[in-house]
Amino acid sequence: MVRARGGQARARLSATVACHRIPERASMTAIIPRATYRLQLHEEFDLAAAQAILPYLRDLGVSHVYCSPITRARPGSRHGYDVADPREVNPELGGREAFDRFAQAARALGLGLLLDIVPNHMGVIGADNPWWFDVLEHGQASAYAGFFDIDWTPFDADLAGKLFLPVLGEPYGEVLEQGQLQVHWEDGGRLVLRYFDHRFPLDGATWGVVLRLAADQAEDADTAEGLTRLAGQADAMPARADLGPARARERAQAAERLRQSFSEQVAARKATAGAVQRAIEQLNADTDRDTLHRLLEAQAYRLGFWRVAADEINYRRFFDINELAALRIEDEQVFEATHALALELTASGVVDGLRIDHPDGLRDPAQYFARLQDGHARRVGQRRPGEAAAHDDALPLYVVAEKITAAHADQPDDWRLHGTTGYRFGALLNGLFVDRTQAERMERVWRGFSGVTEAFDDTVYAAKRAVAMGALGSELTVLTTRLKRIASANRRTRDFGYNTLRDAIAETAACMPVYRTYVVDRASDEDRRFVDWAIAQARQRTAIADTSVFDFLRTNLLGEPAPGSAPDAALPVLRFAWRFQQFCAPVSAKGVEDCSFYRYLRLVSLNEVGGDPATFGVTVAGFHGASADRAARWPHTMLATSTHDNKRSEDVRNRIDVLSELPALWRLGLKRWHQLTRSLQRELPEGPAPSRADESLLYQTLLGSLPTGELDEDQLAEYRERIVQYMTKAARESKSRTSWTRPDAAYEEALTGFVQGVLGRLSPNPVLADLRARAAEMAWFGALNSLAMTVIKYTSPGVPDMYQGNEVIDLSLVDPDNRRPVDYGARARLLAEHQALLAQPVEHDRLAGMARMAADPVDGRLKLWATWRLLALRSEDPALFDDGSYIPLKTTGRARDHLVAYARRTRTGLLIVVVGRLFARLLKQTDRPPVGEACWGDASVDLTAAFKGWEAGGGDMLALDVLSQSQRRLARGPLRVADAFQIMPAAAFWIDGRLPAS
Repeated sequence: MVRARGGQARARLSATVACHRIPERASMTAIIPRATYRLQLHEEFDLAAAQAILPYLRDLGVSHVYCSPITRARPGSRHGYDVADPREVNPELGGREAFDRFAQAARALGLGLLLDIVPNHMGVIGADNPWWFDVLEHGQASAYAGFFDIDWTPFDADLAGKLFLPVLGEPYGEVLEQGQLQVHWEDGGRLVLRYFDHRFPLDGATWGVVLRLAADQAEDADTAEGLTRLAGQADAMPARADLGPARARERAQAAERLRQSFSEQVAARKATAGAVQRAIEQLNADTDRDTLHRLLEAQAYRLGFWRVAADEINYRRFFDINELAALRIEDEQVFEATHALALELTASGVVDGLRIDHPDGLRDPAQYFARLQDGHARRVGQRRPGEAAAHDDALPLYVVAEKITAAHADQPDDWRLHGTTGYRFGALLNGLFVDRTQAERMERVWRGFSGVTEAFDDTVYAAKRAVAMGALGSELTVLTTRLKRIASANRRTRDFGYNTLRDAIAETAACMPVYRTYVVDRASDEDRRFVDWAIAQARQRTAIADTSVFDFLRTNLLGEPAPGSAPDAALPVLRFAWRFQQFCAPVSAKGVEDCSFYRYLRLVSLNEVGGDPATFGVTVAGFHGASADRAARWPHTMLATSTHDNKRSEDVRNRIDVLSELPALWRLGLKRWHQLTRSLQRELPEGPAPSRADESLLYQTLLGSLPTGELDEDQLAEYRERIVQYMTKAARESKSRTSWTRPDAAYEEALTGFVQGVLGRLSPNPVLADLRARAAEMAWFGALNSLAMTVIKYTSPGVPDMYQGNEVIDLSLVDPDNRRPVDYGARARLLAEHQALLAQPVEHDRLAGMARMAADPVDGRLKLWATWRLLALRSEDPALFDDGSYIPLKTTGRARDHLVAYARRTRTGLLIVVVGRLFARLLKQTDRPPVGEACWGDASVDLTAAFKGWEAGGGDMLALDVLSQSQRRLARGPLRVADAFQIMPAAAFWIDGRLPAS
């Protein structure tokens, strides 16, 4: 081994990595993952399938497997976020036994586990959720009524004490008259209502209608007497209006006794079953439906037409999804019931950390995260029940949150967690590969081709307001009702009308510059800043005649009663503020990510969760500032570049980013492709189909995702179907010409026909041939972006997270496309080839193999190599990434703008990272790789800042280039980029100061 002053350099990092330490029980402090690998579990990729790939993930070098939700979800769920019962492992994944085997296998391989949990909502509507089913049966008297965020006193007085369920495919009266609502008798002595696949309980207190009809149908007096007695037992059940835990238990017991008595009578007298069945048949066949209608009106729920009933829904939902009902997780009983399994697994050391889905839907996220940490600590004996954590306590459990933060905001400091799931990092990193100098030219190209003149901010405002007034109209109704009650209680504000208040709330939510504020007891300075901004913007945009309503709304949003309010007004005002905050988050998500991102299409690689399409790239200085801040404040936050929430994968974005460097070619390409497809375009009464905006989206999508290399007709057909599905979804999300709630069949047919025409056959097909040629060039530059992105991601402050399959080039689009099966066999074979290459004893042979990979980066081998080698480094020197500082390095020379350079440093380790960027502008063509003197000329990186004050040694240092696995001596001054980039346009030089000095 070669020795140098100040330390030694390892000749090569090991082909394997150190095992993750699995404790016998949970650690007293959080175990920080080295790197995570996200798996999307479902029936076709269950826990047994996940267990089979664990050896590959161990060899790849991650420390933790990060699983999508594992608790029982609605049948057939492909994602697990529609939790039906959080107390058990999903049987479709294999159940608890399969999970235990999976966890034990991971432990044996040195891999830890992270779990994704869903505290905000549960899957409902169907009979899969036992808590929800109980609420449908007993209403407010259910023991679980307080689990869900239900408004039992809604604006519509006819719905008082009821749940409104928008499940019908047609208006209620038509469905009833057509006989689609049918009473059924189930084994176990339960009467239910069925509507196709839906199943709803019938409150036992209302069974008398059926039982008396059955008594009339009885063939003998004893059977009739028994059924009449059962009807009396049903009538005697406690009313649903009798509230309180004791009455809820009494009612549940009475319902169980009724079912038991019913079953016993059926078993004792066979004639009973026939009588009940005839009564049910009579009830279902009755042509006037009056009796059935009265029976349904007596239930704790009302069924309605899904398309027109959005304003009536009186339970808070996840976004606008009727099948996902929000939980009142702020109630400690609800928290304990929903988190028992997860915290059992963390306390036993089986699971090392939790990812928290959608905390912005919670009333008080700070309280939730504190309760999560304290609940874990109590279970491992670190804290007694009721004992609060000291402010400076180390967090006992690794927790990250799916939190989307605006560029002008940050994650609240009082949340007891380690960071977010990394969406903001992904947008930040992507911005490095967007040419900021071309923003105006790309804007002109977009507007010139699409005809869209609206600025992005205006697009967002219109979309958010439409969501607030439309898809989330029921939530707006709840808010308006609450605010009207507050206004009416004060003589100074009682004149504000319902519609005026409704418009003011919607417009203010549409103008909110962040997902939400976090008022609990009082507003913080940041809360006030965001509320004041939103109020000012809404006041400017509104058509409301009396804008003083915004002054009244402002005080309520800050949790402060208006002047002249009664002493008891404080709590209703706070409750309004809490509910508005929970309303704002889905307004933003649905209005921005699920609408505006499909309307404003200047460069769609920027239209990503956590990103801002109006921000055209980031400066290197801006990236350094964000990285240094993360190292100082959130060193263990996740770093994500692809996730299950992405609109398109990292590699698709890296390709599309290249367009920002080539605006002239993009403009000419749009013109040429539009001309070549004129025969495929249709003219509809509402305008051309597809719209110019959708046409632009299609071309960007094809350039970003078209397969490279050989392509046969079967592969083209599979790809064509993926693009048809994607474009249909995109058009519906845009809501410009079609939508999910009001699909325009003519437009969608024309759009599908256009896509099928463009991708109809390989040859002759001039437009596809031209697109494939351009896509091949972009794929080459995009793969170089992917290399640079990979190197930065795995050396930046934070915990890198890899989405399934993205260790190689992956060209997936938005879900469900990004949940397609991953070919782990092919990836394992590529990794084995890399292991063989690393084991080559002759350095020249190793370097030659790496040069071949670098010359053809599109096939993904180079990306996998960089990922694998950098994960090995994170294993070899964990302190460098766990606690290392971040030091920006200055670049000079003609190509300095095409470089990103920084150092990571601890007392015993130093890493110098240099990567290239904006390769298309640098090279102009793809005939030579961006390496060596001819490309980089006089470009250099000043290493002075990296070595300044470092005590591990003096003079020149011998370092290992982790990517090329070769050694070189580093001076404490300039590093010539041409020397560093001999094989590939990226380098990571590591000096291990822990080794003895020479």
